[in-house]
Amino acid sequence: MYQGRTAAQDGLVFGHENMGIVEEIGSGVTLLKKGDRIVLPFNVADGRCRNCEEGKTAFCTGVNPGFAGGAYGYVAMGPYQGGQAQYLRVPYADFNALLLPPGKEHEADFALLADIFPTGWHGLQLSGFQPGESVAVFGAGPVGLMAAYSGILRGASRVFVVDQVKERLDAAKKMGAIPINFRDSDPVEQIIKANDGMVDRAVDAVGYQAVDKSGGKEQPNVVLDQLIMVTRATGGLGIPGLYVPSVSSTFQP
Repeated sequence: MYQGRTAAQDGLVFGHENMGIVEEIGSGVTLLKKGDRIVLPFNVADGRCRNCEEGKTAFCTGVNPGFAGGAYGYVAMGPYQGGQAQYLRVPYADFNALLLPPGKEHEADFALLADIFPTGWHGLQLSGFQPGESVAVFGAGPVGLMAAYSGILRGASRVFVVDQVKERLDAAKKMGAIPINFRDSDPVEQIIKANDGMVDRAVDAVGYQAVDKSGGKEQPNVVLDQLIMVTRATGGLGIPGLYVPSVSSTFQP
């Protein structure tokens, strides 16, 4: 969206990783008070629809007419402005806000709860992961690293992380994952050789901005293809990577 590649309208305030202090409450808010420290999930939900009652709050049908799901400051996700601003309006605050304990010492950790850590965790969850299984995570940005860390926390036998950026791969190795640089050779072949076979689960934390083996030309389908090729039959895929319906074709990486 920063690059102008989506259908986001001019004037949209970005920012969907929101944490702050309550300054004012509306008449419908009963669980929060001024001065409370809160963190918000990136998505907006009303807590009342069938999907919300089933725990599928990312697909709330009550906050974005004609679409299942809403979010702060995001293209096609409703009229909700984002948090890269001095103030933020929080709809359905009693349902959406997570009340934090007093103090500032854990703010850097709590900020991850707005999006990055839950998204990485959920990507692994979508794959059907069970403790003891092997996992390949494509993309070592923040979401990919959190997906890999989630696998380690949940008892994966091996976690492979695919990227081309040395610093990202170093971070993956530091947390206990096995780094795979796709610029060296085919990442699918590297993983199958190191794992002595295909993995049980794979996660796409890249999305439509994936690049080919040269590292310089976009190839949106390449990670999806590689996930399929590296995962055993009856294994599972988790795809938190972003794919949008409208993308500018004039962008050059």
